[in-house]
Amino acid sequence: MKDNKIDLGLPGANWENRVVVAMSGGVDSSVTAALVAEAGYDVVGITLQLYDYGSAIQRKGACCAGADIHDARLVAEKIGIPHYVLDYESKFRDSVMEEFADSYTRGETPIPCIRCNQTVKFRDLLQTAKQLGAKALCTGHYVRRVIGKCSVELHKGVDPKKDQSYFLFATTPDQLEYLRFPLGGLTKEETRRHADRIGLNVADKPDSQDICFVPDGKYADVVRRLRPNAVDPGEIVDMSGSVLGKHDGIVNFTVGQRKGLGIGGRSRSENPGATDPMYVVSVDPIEKKVVVGPRSALGRNLLKVSEINWLGDNPISNKGEQLLIKLRSTQEPISGTLFSDEGDNGRIVLDKMEYGVSVGQAAVFYSQNDNARVIGGGWMTETSLC
Repeated sequence: MKDNKIDLGLPGANWENRVVVAMSGGVDSSVTAALVAEAGYDVVGITLQLYDYGSAIQRKGACCAGADIHDARLVAEKIGIPHYVLDYESKFRDSVMEEFADSYTRGETPIPCIRCNQTVKFRDLLQTAKQLGAKALCTGHYVRRVIGKCSVELHKGVDPKKDQSYFLFATTPDQLEYLRFPLGGLTKEETRRHADRIGLNVADKPDSQDICFVPDGKYADVVRRLRPNAVDPGEIVDMSGSVLGKHDGIVNFTVGQRKGLGIGGRSRSENPGATDPMYVVSVDPIEKKVVVGPRSALGRNLLKVSEINWLGDNPISNKGEQLLIKLRSTQEPISGTLFSDEGDNGRIVLDKMEYGVSVGQAAVFYSQNDNARVIGGGWMTETSLC
């Protein structure tokens, strides 16, 4: 910020620069729009109609997206900017929901929020913003866009509790040139104080904790409608193939899961009557089997990744790149080495064993020299030991 006002770094007077702000109806995007408008930019608010919640779970009368659109419209009226709602339902279904369902049928654990940022928001909406003559697209993500020595860089937000850099690893250099993240230098508490100061109706609105099209957390209901075969019954087996129980569909299980297996623990031979907990070790989508075992069976230190988006200043070294790697959005990065393979594929060798790593999730790379900087990421396609 400059003089307590947003500075987007665009040439010319602020009022000469049209800026599109993606408005979800939450406090973060609402404050983003308000701060950019306060700074004197020509702001246009856009809200995306992404899904019909009632249709998503086959339940009539259920709609949470409508309330969010209403909130975004009230904010736009309050701060005096034009506001438009764009129907992106088909784009969202094709790019996010279908992939979400397919991933579960492959026995994976998907992260649809990353796919949404990668496609619907930073591809489709960004293109729409350019067509409207906007010089930049602003979002309410808690990340920072930093002008580096060689290029525009993506960095963690200053609030470690709200940092969203893990979910934006797929943002390309060209997209970073156009995008702006005004909240990256703020804490969540500061954002809410701005909302109170401006008098926004969403100042106390709770943050969403679920996948947007699965607001009640029952993702199996969505997958059941889109891919009925994902809820075919099957067997729960141990690592030797012995049947321990039955299940109602592989969609209900993810690698590393311990609770809700319905099979109890494993007896200890050295202590009859005592048991060790069992975990989901793998999911076999062909045989419809869920394989369980002890925690030790979850250990992995070799990860294959695809669709690598590299944001480093130089190409990946033939000798490998020493990195800090985040395998879950809530965990601290761990050390490892990235090796480049053919195309946009690669291998990660971790310095120590990691447990419960699942295919379908993201491996996000941070610089060892500055662990605030995101230098790429990819999707895990295979996990093993080396």
